[in-house]
Amino acid sequence: MPRFTKKVSVEYVCQTCGHKSPRWIGKCPECGSWSSFVEEKSAPEPKRGGIKVLEREKPLPLAEITHDENARIKCSSQEFNRVLGGGIVPGSLILVGGDPGIGKSTLMLQEAAALAKPDFCVLYVTGEESARQTKMRSQRLGIDSLYLFIFAETNLDLILDEVEKLKPKLIIVDSIQTIYRTEFESPPGSISQVRESALAFLNLAKQRSIPIFLIGHVTKEGYLAGPKTLEHMVDTLLQFEGDRDHFFRILRSVKNRFGSTREIGVFEMHELGLREVTNPSEIFLAQRKENISGSVVVCTMEGSRPILVEVQALLTPSNYGLPQRTANGFDVRRLALLLAVIEKRVGLRVGTHDVFLNVAGGVDLEEPAADLGVVVAVASSLKNSVVNPHAMVIGEVGLGGEIRAVPQIDKRLTEAAKLGFKQAVIPKLAAKGLPKIPGIEVVAVEKVDEALDKLM
Repeated sequence: MPRFTKKVSVEYVCQTCGHKSPRWIGKCPECGSWSSFVEEKSAPEPKRGGIKVLEREKPLPLAEITHDENARIKCSSQEFNRVLGGGIVPGSLILVGGDPGIGKSTLMLQEAAALAKPDFCVLYVTGEESARQTKMRSQRLGIDSLYLFIFAETNLDLILDEVEKLKPKLIIVDSIQTIYRTEFESPPGSISQVRESALAFLNLAKQRSIPIFLIGHVTKEGYLAGPKTLEHMVDTLLQFEGDRDHFFRILRSVKNRFGSTREIGVFEMHELGLREVTNPSEIFLAQRKENISGSVVVCTMEGSRPILVEVQALLTPSNYGLPQRTANGFDVRRLALLLAVIEKRVGLRVGTHDVFLNVAGGVDLEEPAADLGVVVAVASSLKNSVVNPHAMVIGEVGLGGEIRAVPQIDKRLTEAAKLGFKQAVIPKLAAKGLPKIPGIEVVAVEKVDEALDKLM
């Protein structure tokens, strides 16, 4: 009798979003990417997680479940602890993404060496470098440890076997796109390989209560490479931002099940690696020049931290039919809205001028509290009038030209007073019940034109 073998099914998977199709198509109907479908063959039922479940979990009443709030693992960097929500939670899966060369591996290698102790061994899995290359990088950073183990491997089964032998307290995988499972014929970095590898590390973290860091690649569009489900699997998603031509790096919490998603950590790149910046406001304002039109200081809240940054505006008569609107660190659409308020409610003609806006230091201003600062900077540049260099501006601007209240005014004023600012222009509604802040004069305003009169 003829022998029948199991038919291997073939499907085409979009490498951008993970959409599946029985045949190859040029454009993905889900995400719109072109030429992103790759042939993948179905594999045998995989060994989910790669490790045996030691003890089956049973449903428990919520009131009987206990946890230790002090169980978080404290990193050597206070900025890193801040972004993580107070430290590393045991059993958490953390994904760190960023552009190539931004400092992801440097930061993780520094933290791994600082945490490694006789009773806390750390396993650093490198799939992009050999063990000798990692040693060369550690020597350049001045890092050495007997309890930090480097394992140059990309086979997931071998990695899990080594975890069983070593029993580390912390695992770092650099990077998840290089890890593969032998059950799948698709190459490392494909949708199926990244998804199944991440799932195995997720099961390992939850069953053994081992925190695991996954370092991820970023596509040219700025998104994390791999399936979108990867971001949903992890407990925490950290994004490393910054320009390689500048010294500052910002570690931003995009997703965090154990803390705030508004926190940022500021680091400075040196020859010996990354150093934390404990007072970002002072660093961002260090090179500010006074007595220049178009320069205003605003205060933005990043989580629980107030940060003072300089907003610069430059307006020049347009030599083209359509004036330019360029913004660095600020939403261009929000800038267009504020320019319309300036022209309609204040009476300043900006429609025939090119407008260039820049937030110094590489910070992205996302909260509306920076609106008033942008309006004042634009008006200052248009009139070529200098704003009081010792004043700080806070407030959201409405379409009617009114200035709306923003939260945590007291923290912003305390930070401004600490850095030597003498005056703060704030919304009138936010001034009600505000405690007296020593060393700083509070000016409450209701309208945009009123704020411009006070400052210029």
